[in-house]
Amino acid sequence: MGVTPKPYATAHRNRRMREQLGRSETVTEAIYDAGFNSNGRFYATSSQLLGMTPTDFRSGGANQEMRFAIGECSLGSILVAASEKGVCAILLGDDPDALLRDLQDQFPHAQLLGGDEAFEQHAAKVIGFVEAPGMGLDLPLDVRGTAFQHRVWDALRRIPTGSTASYAEIAQAIGSPKSVRAAARACAANHLAVAIPCHRVVRADGSLSGYRWGVERKRALLDKEARL
Repeated sequence: MGVTPKPYATAHRNRRMREQLGRSETVTEAIYDAGFNSNGRFYATSSQLLGMTPTDFRSGGANQEMRFAIGECSLGSILVAASEKGVCAILLGDDPDALLRDLQDQFPHAQLLGGDEAFEQHAAKVIGFVEAPGMGLDLPLDVRGTAFQHRVWDALRRIPTGSTASYAEIAQAIGSPKSVRAAARACAANHLAVAIPCHRVVRADGSLSGYRWGVERKRALLDKEARL
């Protein structure tokens, strides 16, 4: 499975929790049915687990607001979206409408709102980071994924700017050397372009592999970082 028993058990319990929230009559009932020993233990991690309050999750995220902005950069169109917790999506592409549809597919029940002036500044920081990766990106992130995906994404964020790593090296870094394909799938599941730098992962021979937003964008990002 690519993880040790404890995080596997935790991920399994978290999956049960999400399922029970859709079945149980109350949040408290779902908490205990999923295997948590107390309300406090669940609520201590609920924000990271669900990305929203349990009540909002039960309603399919219908009460959750997300702000977004779409702009242009040297890589084409870019969409930046954020929840109350932080930036939850950075998407690249050629068609702004397609990027918005992608966001709607990711968060089908959320209320999507156009960004205000303050949010536009957040988006500008992301675009600035794409153009000048050496400046860094100091924004809160709302990262949603499985326990294994979080381990892979954490490893990606430790790859220094201007450097690359192979999928095998990422698997080794998270202590699961046999999970090379699973690590590649975690990279492909990343919705936070540049903030979680999956573009820095290459094949063992150094050649470029697939990239969610196109190999040419991957090459362009690596070229920018190599010039630092």
